[in-house]
Amino acid sequence: MEYPVAGLMSGTSGDGLDVALCSFSCDKGNWSSQIRFAVTVPFPEDIRLKLTEAHRVPGADLIKSDIAFGAWCGDQVRKLCLRHHFVPVLVASHGHTVFHKPEEGLTLQIGHGGALACRCGFPVVYDFRTADVAMGGQGAPLVPVGDHLLFSGFSACLNIGGIANVSFVRDTSRVAFDVVPVNMVLNALSGRIQRPYDAEGSVAASGSLIPELLVKLNNLPYYNQPMPKSLAREWVEAEVMPLLDDHFPVSDLLHTYTVHAAQQIAGSLEDQPGATVLITGGGAYNRFLIDQVSRLTRAKLILPDPEIIEFKEALVFAFLGLLRWRGEINVYKTVTGATVDHCAGSVVLP
Repeated sequence: MEYPVAGLMSGTSGDGLDVALCSFSCDKGNWSSQIRFAVTVPFPEDIRLKLTEAHRVPGADLIKSDIAFGAWCGDQVRKLCLRHHFVPVLVASHGHTVFHKPEEGLTLQIGHGGALACRCGFPVVYDFRTADVAMGGQGAPLVPVGDHLLFSGFSACLNIGGIANVSFVRDTSRVAFDVVPVNMVLNALSGRIQRPYDAEGSVAASGSLIPELLVKLNNLPYYNQPMPKSLAREWVEAEVMPLLDDHFPVSDLLHTYTVHAAQQIAGSLEDQPGATVLITGGGAYNRFLIDQVSRLTRAKLILPDPEIIEFKEALVFAFLGLLRWRGEINVYKTVTGATVDHCAGSVVLP
């Protein structure tokens, strides 16, 4: 049986809403997937401001943003499905993370499921993370289930977005963790020179290393914590950004931070000859970063087609929503640290 599903992803980079219209099929327990159409829908200015300011506003305003964003997402899905004659059995939405403090039992992704379902007219699966946090897990990363069932041909899957995360099999179990903030920091630094991002890492490549800053970054305690572990905006703002002093040239800050990210990424990989690493996310286009990583590992780095680079996470969240719809496990305790494997996500009917 083939399942058409729409997957929505709004990541920490804040570039826009990734929408992937996908199909999945299962043959004797082996899943296959296809992206039929995918696009990144830029945020209109009012939505972008609501998402940017969501963690600073009063509770009532946060609820309004939650509903407004959900409704806007529903409108985008409905338009795309009509345009491409796509009728999904469900829509799976990650939402936009506002707070993530699993150590305090707290995670919040806005994009109200009821508003989304009402506007698109299809069943919606959303709110994937809170149940895992309630079970003592990190609530992240969740994509490794998709890595395990859809991309098992690779030794490891590395996604380089606002935050880089990696997953691989160790002792027969899938494990994963957030590695290092990447585009979240690089884009903020690029904003200091009026650029939305450092295209291909060209500004970083032109800069020089700041040795004392590299030492401070690599000495941040998070990197020595054992799995499971996850990162969020709050940690970046508190621990990383204060180290990136304005009195250094931006090109040098970009260079140094990119080297730092590359060192942390390379250190997270199983450094074995013949190992294959699937690289996705916007950071896959950062030539300077990828070059730095390749110099530090013996694993083979594989850059897939742009469609997978850009929309793998939307594809996987569509898949996680389908597993929830079928009542099957879509979160592994070995990844998040929850007490049990479980089936996460809230379901809303239109």
